[in-house]
Amino acid sequence: MDFRDYYETLGVPKSASQDEIKRAFRTLARKHHPDVNPDDAGAERRFKEANEAHEVLGDPDKRRKYDELGASWRTYGQPDATGPQSGPFSPWVGQGGGYRTVVDEDLFRDGRFSDFFNMFFTDGPGLDPRSVGPRRGRDVEHPIRLTYKEAYLGSSRHLSLETGGRSRRVRVKIPAGVDDGSKVRVAGEGEPGTAGGRAGDLLLCVELVPHERFTRRGQHLYTDVAVPVTTAVLGGTIEVPRLGGAPLTLKVPAATQSGQVFRLKGHGMPALGAPRRGGDLYATVALRVPTELTPDERSHYEALAAAEASRA
Repeated sequence: MDFRDYYETLGVPKSASQDEIKRAFRTLARKHHPDVNPDDAGAERRFKEANEAHEVLGDPDKRRKYDELGASWRTYGQPDATGPQSGPFSPWVGQGGGYRTVVDEDLFRDGRFSDFFNMFFTDGPGLDPRSVGPRRGRDVEHPIRLTYKEAYLGSSRHLSLETGGRSRRVRVKIPAGVDDGSKVRVAGEGEPGTAGGRAGDLLLCVELVPHERFTRRGQHLYTDVAVPVTTAVLGGTIEVPRLGGAPLTLKVPAATQSGQVFRLKGHGMPALGAPRRGGDLYATVALRVPTELTPDERSHYEALAAAEASRA
């Protein structure tokens, strides 16, 4: 293996104190842990390099040998016949006849990391997993499809889940205002914890089913409304559909043009967690031309056409 400058790896000078080395390693461990950087192929390599450097520089005896001998210090780090190997990639350090990890127990306490982290830092050979204390269970993601109306009003569902090797039914509540891609957290319904740790959470990944009348952009809703030609010309009232209630009445002024947009304030999607601060509903006018005319209607339209021609 090529010689690596451990001080440079941790970003500390050779005069750094043990506390400074420890703090530098903690920072790098959090920054480069593979669970924090799932899309970074080099994260695990940098994480291991930082761990290797900390194992050496964090141990005063190994650090002294490293400072004196450089790459040759490894000739003194032979495997211990009574326990795990103490070479540069081993996370285990002898202590009082047993072994502990080189990472402090309080480095990551929130239980969010994967089996890779737990295996690499906690469950070493001969170590009882219960000795590291309670661990929170993993969060579980579950897809859920909702209609626009369910997202508008909020809803509840009964889901069949399989977590921790057991099947069960869970009743979940969906708050009003969720959007496509929202994640709804249901506390305590994930995988069970170990050694008395609390269960993880269930994360519901929302997918909205397209609606035949409405489209959504953030909290705002958009719809088209058919307006008769006579109403657009002379003015009048029309009905505008809405989610979760009776249609709204909209007053259309005279000479309304096709494509004109009217805003109905507060009738869009409710804001997640604050229903009173919802979005708006936008109604776009689409002129409705009659497909058939009675003789009387035709005569009126012909008279209107004649009046328009004489005015031109």
